[in-house]
Amino acid sequence: MPAAPSAKRPAPQALLITGTVGAGKTSTAEAAGALLAAAGTPHAVIDLDELGRLWPAPADDRFNFDLLLRNLCTAANHRAAGAQRLILAGVVETPDELRRFRRAVGTDLAVCRLRATPGEFRRRLTRRHRGDPGGLRRHLARHAELDAVLDRAGVADTEVHTARSATETAAAVLTAAGWHR
Repeated sequence: MPAAPSAKRPAPQALLITGTVGAGKTSTAEAAGALLAAAGTPHAVIDLDELGRLWPAPADDRFNFDLLLRNLCTAANHRAAGAQRLILAGVVETPDELRRFRRAVGTDLAVCRLRATPGEFRRRLTRRHRGDPGGLRRHLARHAELDAVLDRAGVADTEVHTARSATETAAAVLTAAGWHR
């Protein structure tokens, strides 16, 4: 994994926080946004799941990735409105998806993968799907599947473990991206 940006290599303007279902992507992105706001840094937080939310998904776009990319024009709109940093929370499963994603964002993009122990994932997903055993089974299966996919893809520049609060995790993610010291 590359080192954090230095004076010779400026920090990227966009950061994708990725990981499996239950990794804490959205919570970490929101906490990172709060840290940037406290530091007075103009920014936007974009939950990529919302940009691709459509049911049913087209047969040729199982996870609505193409729709998400088309809707990512919002990144340029946020930048035009003054955001100096973009924090994106979502999943990119392949190097090709990452290439397409970088093109859609239109600026330098760092990728940080969130990791947690299997027990932590199970606890988070059980909490999320309280009263929904079918959803819990699907997401536990998707977690295992996606974890293997992300391991094979190797698209992350850095990794941060989430065995701490969302704010502490966000600070570690921002530091890894070169945005926070």
